[in-house]
Amino acid sequence: MANPTKILYVEDDPGSQTLVSRVLMAEGYQVLLADSGLEGIHKASAERPDMILMDINISDLDGYEVTTKLRSLKSLKDVPIVAVTANVLKGDKERALIAGCTGYISKPIDVDAFPDQVKSFLQGYQETVPPEEQIDYLTEYNRQIVEHLEDKVRKLKEANQTLQKLEKMKSDFIILSAHELRTPLTMAYGYARILMTTEVVKNPPLSDDEMVKHLAEKIFSSINRLNEVVNDILNIALIQADEMVLDIGFVSLEKVINSALIELDPFEHGRDLNINIYPPLSGLPDIEADENRLRQVFWNLLSNAVKYTPDGGSISVDGEVIDDYILIRVSDTGIGIKKEEQENIFSSFYISGDTTHHSSHKVKFMGGGMGIGLNIVKGIVNAHQGSVYVKSSGIPGEGAVFYVSLPLKQKTENNVQ
Repeated sequence: MANPTKILYVEDDPGSQTLVSRVLMAEGYQVLLADSGLEGIHKASAERPDMILMDINISDLDGYEVTTKLRSLKSLKDVPIVAVTANVLKGDKERALIAGCTGYISKPIDVDAFPDQVKSFLQGYQETVPPEEQIDYLTEYNRQIVEHLEDKVRKLKEANQTLQKLEKMKSDFIILSAHELRTPLTMAYGYARILMTTEVVKNPPLSDDEMVKHLAEKIFSSINRLNEVVNDILNIALIQADEMVLDIGFVSLEKVINSALIELDPFEHGRDLNINIYPPLSGLPDIEADENRLRQVFWNLLSNAVKYTPDGGSISVDGEVIDDYILIRVSDTGIGIKKEEQENIFSSFYISGDTTHHSSHKVKFMGGGMGIGLNIVKGIVNAHQGSVYVKSSGIPGEGAVFYVSLPLKQKTENNVQ
């Protein structure tokens, strides 16, 4: 045919798309496909097909709603729209006709009869609902439209609330990132300026060499903190892209945990806490893991325990072997975690508390962070084919317990070097 009849088929099932397309193209028709209701409306408006075949159970808008919308368009008001659907219960056909369909073909289609059915609708055949039943079906259809609209509005409100929370989390992250980056940069800048001055106030008095060493240490500490912040941001990017690569070797969890605690050094910073690393850790077998990544995990967990446990409180770490896994528990007697927050704390950029009280200090009581530490913990643990979760009553003084489960051996398909 020079200008083949154009048929639009609105259907989200690939198998049905393929079958109907082959049957119609074998008869010389040009077939257009749409995977959803909204795409069907767009293609119908743009292509102006000679006929539209409409599945009822499609995504976003259903077939009834799409048909009603298409019937409101002047360019399509006379185009036959035929429901091709598996909805074959009593009243389904009538509802389709009330919505604006010209006719109704049940699925699965009869391959032999289908071309003749399509041809008859193209030639003007039209099914109707008896006049005495139209009011009842129209009333029912209007009710269903209103219920569906109510459901859509409710879902949109929920989605909007979620977007607002995400926007708030993003804004908080930007503010806290700027604070975290600015603090070490300001310190490094200040100490560098002191090195450049000719007169330095020394209190306590220091020799020139001692002063240079002292200032160099301060600059190094500031740059090191800056490097940690940048690494944390990069880790989040790797986790979200599922591109974290592990350098697997045999790792002592006791060594890793002690190393993280020594690096935090809460006592050096004036914290009065009772910290216990229980002897069972020394008896735990080595596991196959990335030592540096696991140090990040326990550094973050211990840092949080220190920051959210008031002076005089206790922090403890213990572990045991359960089947092919090692379970490590990090417990504290701190302020605890509210029940409603426990599902969110491992999410990216989630921050509990008021960000205006943020402090970049690693161990200061109630010192906040950028809201990515626990997300990094979860990402690293998941990359090791393990799991992490928290239990807390949410009552201040009863604290929280973080559980980290790690396999003794890594599976070969894991993303490792």
